[in-house]
Formats: sequence, C-alpha cells, structure tokens
Amino acid sequence: MSTELRQETYVPETAEQRQLASVQAFLETHGHTGTADGRSAYLLSGAGRDEQVELPEEVSRVLRHVVEALRHGLAVTVAPQNTTLTTQQAAELLGVSRPTVVRLLDDGEIPFDRVGTHRRIALRDLLSYRDRRRAEQYAALEATAVDEDEDIDTALARLRSARKEVARRRRHHTGRM
Repeated sequence: MSTELRQETYVPETAEQRQLASVQAFLETHGHTGTADGRSAYLLSGAGRDEQVELPEEVSRVLRHVVEALRHGLAVTVAPQNTTLTTQQAAELLGVSRPTVVRLLDDGEIPFDRVGTHRRIALRDLLSYRDRRRAEQYAALEATAVDEDEDIDTALARLRSARKEVARRRRHHTGRM
C-alpha cells in the first residue's frame, strides 16, 4: 500500500494529549533495547507476539519529537523534502530571499553542485548551515547579555564592541569592507 507523499499538519486533541503522555513515558523508558554493538534498537510491535520490526534510529528520533510536540499541544507538520534543493526551495527553508541564498553559495558559505546552469544544494548542507548560523546568533545574543554585577560603563563598552563585531561580520558577508 502506497500513500501519497504530501505535507500534512496534525493537531492534537485533548484526549490524545493524555494518551501521548504515556506514549512519551514509554519511549523514554521502555521503547528501546540495547544491541550487541552497544547502540539502541527501537522496536515497533504488531498485534501478534512475533510481529515486530526494528525502527531505524532516525525514525525513532522523529517519533519522539512528534510525540513530545503533540503532548504539549503543538501542531506538527510533516513535509517530505527532496534531499537536493533549488535555490528557491533553500531560500524558503531558510526564510530569506533567493538572491541571498545565491550570495551565500557564491561566498562558499554553503556547498552546492551545478546541474547545467542550475545550482543544487544538499539538504544536509543547508540544515548544517542553518544550525551554524543559529549557533552564531545565539552566541551574539549571549555576548550582549549584561551581568547584574557588571559596571554599567564596562557593559556599555562591551555592547559597543559586540555591535561593531556584528557590523564587521555583516560587511564581510556582503562583500562590503
């Protein structure tokens, strides 16, 4: 039986949230067994005693994330993606313009392949870039945090320095020095 691969959003019902709490607890404590090589094995069981199959680690990780989100009353969208993306698809995933993605590719920030005259980006590389970028943004935010014991003049000087560094990086990324 084949299902059509399409984006679909699931919204939890209140009754399901209570049931999901037990599913989440089960996944956290009983949903896996160790294998001889030390990795975790996750099993999906059917109605019969001998009806079970081992789930790949990636599938079990997705299941845990989905259950946790639904349990907390959040909707979950499953959106199948190609493993290679066009610059427009990459832009939509990053929430930026297509010219910005092209600039990032040309600057070597994200690896890509050319297919004829078109650029193709591996989804893994794009997600890796997004994670790196988020880490940089969080670090920049942390650099602007003021410790309550810090002298106000010292804090202002440190914040000015952090702003200058952000501006320098922005100029470097846009090619304006």
